[in-house]
Amino acid sequence: GGNPSGEAVMNYEMNVPYWERGVRVTIGLILLALIWVGPSTWWGLFGLLPLATGLAGWCPAYYVLGINRRR
Repeated sequence: GGNPSGEAVMNYEMNVPYWERGVRVTIGLILLALIWVGPSTWWGLFGLLPLATGLAGWCPAYYVLGINRRR
């Protein structure tokens, strides 16, 4: 098998359980809020990582370590 178009395709399966996705999105939004509220620091941009992995349901660190928490 392979991709008929010859393009490289990244196939991944979700490796973050639904409950953890919700936690990641919540933490990500709270961290992002730090940009405008409270200490008003750009460190809040670190909230993009948990937000993105929560929305995607896929964590690159879990992938590299061979962890799949959805099982």
